[in-house]
Order: sequence, then C-alpha cells, then structure tokens
Amino acid sequence: MSETLPTLLVGSYTATGGGNATGISIVAAGPVGDADVRTVAVIDDPSFLAVSGDRVYAVSETADGGVSAFRRDGAALEHLWDAPAGGDAPCHVRVDPSGSLVVTNYVSGTVTAISLAAAESHAASLLASDGVVGTHGSDDVGVPAAAVATEVLPDTTGPVEDRQEGPHAHQSVATPDGTVLVADLGGDALHEFRITAEPAISLVRVHHVAPGVGPRHMAWYDGDLIVAGELDGHVHRLRRDESGSFVTIASTATFEGSVGESLLSHVEVDDAGRVYVAVRGRDLIVVLDASGGELSLVGSASSGGVWPRHFARVPGHVLVANQMSDAIAVLPLGDDGVPGEAVAHIPVGTPSCIVPV
Repeated sequence: MSETLPTLLVGSYTATGGGNATGISIVAAGPVGDADVRTVAVIDDPSFLAVSGDRVYAVSETADGGVSAFRRDGAALEHLWDAPAGGDAPCHVRVDPSGSLVVTNYVSGTVTAISLAAAESHAASLLASDGVVGTHGSDDVGVPAAAVATEVLPDTTGPVEDRQEGPHAHQSVATPDGTVLVADLGGDALHEFRITAEPAISLVRVHHVAPGVGPRHMAWYDGDLIVAGELDGHVHRLRRDESGSFVTIASTATFEGSVGESLLSHVEVDDAGRVYVAVRGRDLIVVLDASGGELSLVGSASSGGVWPRHFARVPGHVLVANQMSDAIAVLPLGDDGVPGEAVAHIPVGTPSCIVPV
C-alpha cells in the first residue's frame, strides 16, 4: 500500500455558491497525513476540473457560467483564457478527442463545445499584442464566438417533480464510436451527440433509461456503460444493441431501504471491474463487481465525512471529497477493493472535485 499521495488539484464551492473555499486548491505530494494545501487560483465556484498535460480547465458553476483555462507550472497555475459555458451552472468539463472542451450546464440543460485550438490561438494573439488575455469575470473572455458552439438538450422530463421538470445536463463521456454521451438527470436520458473540430454539435439519438433513474455520472467497462442513478440509488449497466440503442442489462441497488435523500454522485471502474460509487446522504463509498458481466455488491464503507460529492482513486487509497466536511478523506484500500476507515483528512473548503496530477 502506498504511504504517499500524489499532487492533487481540488475544485470547490466558494462563497458565491455557499461554500468555504476561495478557488482552486493544490495539495502537494507527500506522506499521508502531512498535507500542504494552498489556493492556486481565485475563481468563483470551480466545482469541476479537467487536466490535460500542463493545461487545467475549470468550470465556474454560477448562474451565468464560465470556463477558465490555466497552465500548470509545478505548484502554480497561470491564467490563460476564459470562455462562456453556454448556460447556467456548468457542473462538468472534459477534453474531448475532437479537440474541443465539452461543458455540461446543469440548470439550463445545455452542452457546449469550445475549440481548444481556436481558444489557445486567440489568447496567444491577445497576449502578443498587449500582454492581456482577459481576467475572471471580465467581458473580454479571450475566446472568439466562432470557437464556441452550444446545443440545448431535447425537452425531456421525469417523474421526480422537484428534480426532473426539464433537462439537466450533468456529465459527458466520449464513446468508442467517436460520439459523446451527455447524462440528462432531469429527463432520464442519455443524449448522444457528434462533435466536430469547428466546433459543431449535432444530435445523433436519445437513449432513454427507466423513469426516475436520474442519470448523473458514467464510466466505461468492457464495452459497457456504467451509470450512477442519482435519484433511484442504483448503478445501471447499459450495452448497445444491434439497432445502436443503449439498453439496460443489469441494475443493482447500492444500499437497503428507501432512497429518500440518499443521492448517488460520482462513479468509476478499475481495471479489475470493481465499480466505485459515492452515496451522499448515507455518506458511503460502495463497491460493486462488474467483471462477471452483471453487477453484484462487494461491500461498502464510510466516506469518512459528510456528502461525498466526488472521489479519486490513487495507488492504495480512495480520496473522497466530502463537500460538507470541508475535507478530503483518505481511505486505504483493502485486498477486496473495499475502502477501510479514514487514515487522514486533508482540510479543503467545500471540496467538490479531486484530480491527481
């Protein structure tokens, strides 16, 4: 078991969103229990981060959402450019193989693609001309309008009236077929888009899941799509059929009893087919086995805090962003893949996303 942790970038909620952070934090690599935490970028509600090489991208999950790009140099982040998110409350960002940055906007139910080549080129030209690229919250976003494309998700709803009154884009993943799937928590659907480098976004098809699932986050395993149902407390395994539609082939509850306020959040799958999913409300990390072609419960453990919104797997440990505990819990992994009791807590205000770098 590894006794040291890698460098971590942490997204959080700031005062704008009712949180206690001041922006993006960095946790220096070092021994478990000896954390060096610093704020490296002051930005409103950077609730989700994506890292590609030395580039770091952060959403600003505000009513008029934005995306910011940084260059990482050791423990420092240099601001490069800002762009509109194309909607309200962007909650996920990802670098797509098309060369676009894909942003999902929860409240407005929109998906946006930002051409990274165009954004970098325009920012470089501004910097060369006057040394200014644009600052957080400024009108000069440093990205030309032609570099941004936004699509509204199809008008879908679900049976949970207070959460599914309309489409809510929560996460995107690339498919093996060169398309993009967007999880629509509000519409119990996965919307499949094709994104090209211009950028341009076109709808391919809509894949429906069972009413009340509330798909939130997704991960791939052995060609199948693993989906965390935020609203039904189940993890679902989907597979494309001969017509190209995703159909559910297995579903497993992550806890016993009624769902109530128990809301699934992030899901990941390791190479051995162990599915990890966080359950807010019950404050658990649940482990399932997908290696046999189904989904079976292996075990669960305390998340080490309150409201586990996100987590990251690193050698020997699962690191859990417990949003309401103002800390990241360090959970050691057992031989069966189930986490043990927290061995350390890293103090970070209202953490919502962890990315090892």
